[in-house]
Amino acid sequence: MNPKKRLLTAKQAKDWDKKLFDNYGVPTLLLMENAGRAVFVEAQNIAKPSAKITVCCGRGNNGGDGFAAARHLLSCGYKPQIFLAGRVSELKDEAGLNAKIILRLGYKIIEVTQKNIHLICQKIKKSNLVIDALLGVGIKGQVYGITKELIDCINQSIDAYVLSVDIPSGLDADTGIPLGDSVKADKTVAFMAKKKGMVAGKRYCGAIVISNLGIPGCLF
Repeated sequence: MNPKKRLLTAKQAKDWDKKLFDNYGVPTLLLMENAGRAVFVEAQNIAKPSAKITVCCGRGNNGGDGFAAARHLLSCGYKPQIFLAGRVSELKDEAGLNAKIILRLGYKIIEVTQKNIHLICQKIKKSNLVIDALLGVGIKGQVYGITKELIDCINQSIDAYVLSVDIPSGLDADTGIPLGDSVKADKTVAFMAKKKGMVAGKRYCGAIVISNLGIPGCLF
């Protein structure tokens, strides 16, 4: 099937990650690296090295993709500000590893809290490009707390180009209905295929670019 016409549910997308490891030995860390690289390529096409870039990351694998993208930006002379909706100490597995690499390279990851959310929002609104890596397809329940406030900040940044990682944060991957709130992206880099909800929720996705993460289409 043409990858542009293929649609995945949230469960299918997560099952594919597991299948790629179980059947073909492709680790999640490699997929995350390729995802970060794909987002970086799109960001590089949008913004010059002098641009003000913000990367908003969550605590899961979507946030890990954001950390990987941020590292690629840093390696090419960009100076993104990296925000985390949570604490670095809460990060686990591949997301935690990618965050740790950034920190060991001497760069900052700013933890967003209720105390600094107002200041963070002001910085986001002054950005030329915002990379949305807060929430992926695995979201369950309504968006709330710091994550919801960051989504609101991103949507209020009318002068910023918004690039979402895999799916706009807060958008239900199956129904296309915002789970309380959703990022309104100018472009979304979808991994392996569009998610089913991106059809009904296309107004939240903007232009959609599909990255196969280095996985041959014949495996689908």
